[in-house]
Amino acid sequence: MATADIGLIGLAVMGQNLILNMNDHGFVVCAYNRTQAKVDHFLANEAKDTQIIGATSIEDLCSKLKRPRKVMMLVKAGSAVDSFIDQLLPFLEQGDIIIDGGNSHFPDSVRRAKTLAEKGILFVGSGVSGGEEGARFGPSLMPGGNPQAWPFIKPIFQAIAAKAPDGAPCCDWVGEEGSGHYVKMVHNGIEYGDMQLICEVYQIMKEGLGMSSDEMADTFEEWNKGKLDSFLIEITRDILRFKDEDGTALVEKIRDTAGQKGTGKWTGIDSLDRGIPVSLIGEAVYARCLSSLKDERTRASKILVGPTSQTAVDKSEFLDALGEALYAAKIVSYAQGFMLMRQAASDYGWNLNFAGIALMWRGGCIIRSAFLGKIKDAYTVNPSLENLLFDPFFTEATATAQSAWRKVIAMAVTQGIPTPALSTSLNFYDGLRHEMLPANLLQAQRDYFGAHTYELLSNPGTHIHTNWTGKGGNVSSTNYDA
Repeated sequence: MATADIGLIGLAVMGQNLILNMNDHGFVVCAYNRTQAKVDHFLANEAKDTQIIGATSIEDLCSKLKRPRKVMMLVKAGSAVDSFIDQLLPFLEQGDIIIDGGNSHFPDSVRRAKTLAEKGILFVGSGVSGGEEGARFGPSLMPGGNPQAWPFIKPIFQAIAAKAPDGAPCCDWVGEEGSGHYVKMVHNGIEYGDMQLICEVYQIMKEGLGMSSDEMADTFEEWNKGKLDSFLIEITRDILRFKDEDGTALVEKIRDTAGQKGTGKWTGIDSLDRGIPVSLIGEAVYARCLSSLKDERTRASKILVGPTSQTAVDKSEFLDALGEALYAAKIVSYAQGFMLMRQAASDYGWNLNFAGIALMWRGGCIIRSAFLGKIKDAYTVNPSLENLLFDPFFTEATATAQSAWRKVIAMAVTQGIPTPALSTSLNFYDGLRHEMLPANLLQAQRDYFGAHTYELLSNPGTHIHTNWTGKGGNVSSTNYDA
């Protein structure tokens, strides 16, 4: 008998917590896992005394779902998703819905949406952010795919999602095809950037200002009361305060080699493919790569020479400047992320709701912050905003922070403290505000050695080749965009 509102495949921690979250909100969930013992254990323990039911097979799962059937998968990205889709299809009918809630790469979701649409099945690829706690008590959900599915999953998704301070659910329809997973990918890229910025600020505090872990924690706590209020600032405070058994800061004992699961890399690669300068996320990924070269860095520390003199600064004033620099760099990071999503929307014909995306990120997810309310406001006022930095609030905010931003980076450079993300954010800002960049010389160089042609300011669109040496010919290379 069909009694379940939704089925969920995959009983790892995220899957179990989402099921329990759905149950808390009054939905009957049918749980299934490839290993039957996991289903039995879940029903006998975490799901005991709930209305959650189990399934012994894919066929059993589908038979217990109300129509249109809604099946959500939380399984490892890649072939496992395709395998479960293939297993589901014989037991589904037109109008049924398959939801991939894993961390799938968006091109796979584009493909799946198109393939399943041909079979009459509605596919949704949904980003899910917030980790285990978010899944249990309110994640940020970013669903995209076949729009016909949204009315059927909306009541469940918006009920279980985190709520913004104003009570709005941190979940709305993102757009078509693979847009949900695309937005989650960009979210993860911004997360890489945010974390790297905070780590650079931490190193400046520790190495440049000689602050203790407790002093740094106090600073992050103060910042979290103002415009930098965010989940990552909050947990940084907690980490810096956490003591090992011997009473010293545990963070200082952790090996400085960062791991990554690939979503930041995906964002960087995609930005290169689209020609969008998402430089801050790229630098954040490269910073993790550099951190992994621990043995080489250890050898280099004994060979390579840094600055020998230190610049004296007023600690209190400099900490204020450091907070301003971090705020400005975060603005640039989000501006770049929204530039990338805007270009992808244009490339794929997606109707992305940028104000809605900012709202989805205001709660539940790793990059949640008060700051996102201002981004939502910017795109609510102007849905076709060309660049976040053109919104009056962010134009003024970066202008106000500019002096402090430059002061912080200058100090770090003179003291030899690496700031790849902080520095590239300012470089992007300066590059964007320059009407003229030295690419005119670059184009001349390309034409000189490769006859790649150039355009004149007075006649854009017309490609010209010059015989720079008097020895070359007048035949130009086929023009292409580098």
